Amino acid sequence: MKGRVVSLKGKTRKKIELPELFDELYRPDLIRKAVVVAQANRRQPYGPQATAGIKTSAESWGSGRGVAQVPRLKNSNRVARVPQAVGGRKAHPPSSKRVFFEKINRKERKRAMRSAIAATAKPELVQTRGHRFEGTLPLIIEDSFEELATTSEVIDVLVALRVWQDVEKAKHGKRIRAGKGKRRGRRYKHKKSILIVCTKPVFAARNLPGVDVVTLNQLNVELLAPGTHAGRLTVWTHAAITALGNG
Repeated sequence: MKGRVVSLKGKTRKKIELPELFDELYRPDLIRKAVVVAQANRRQPYGPQATAGIKTSAESWGSGRGVAQVPRLKNSNRVARVPQAVGGRKAHPPSSKRVFFEKINRKERKRAMRSAIAATAKPELVQTRGHRFEGTLPLIIEDSFEELATTSEVIDVLVALRVWQDVEKAKHGKRIRAGKGKRRGRRYKHKKSILIVCTKPVFAARNLPGVDVVTLNQLNVELLAPGTHAGRLTVWTHAAITALGNG
């Protein structure tokens, strides 16, 4: 399988032979399993304190008084401790002892990684994810891209590669999260756009909406297939492709 290396101006520099893993069979089942395992192992269990809602001296009045036999505060009719009472315990609270850890076989994880990388070179999968681009895949850019120092220079390169429209699409995909998560430091949700894979970090591209910049040793299945859906629009540097073939 051949790929073309383009310059910062979008012109073809040369054609190279892609690593064998780009011919890997597409396995959405393994990709989904690897992403779910990664998310599960990152999840932190939480729950209320064991004595929450029951630290009270309330006692039931017993039978024969014509009222419910629920715990009541002394010298008061107010109900306490039970789930239906104000300030009482929760009926079925989340448990901090719950274990979310999941396992995946080493060979399955490696196969999922290879399959997710190969999916970045399949135009039909990338289009199915909703990415906007023009030209052929995979997108490989010369190594001078790693030396860019300003965000405006990165934008000019993405425009030349004809993928800037995908970043603009992500820019307008910001929305407020539903539920209590918005009160826990996760107020906004952003659409995913381009993934840039290089051999050294390109800090100039970090602030672009939806764009993730990672080095090759930071690459994982969740970055290649957000939400378990493979085929993310990915820009590789020539050095990253070379290292991928050697590794």
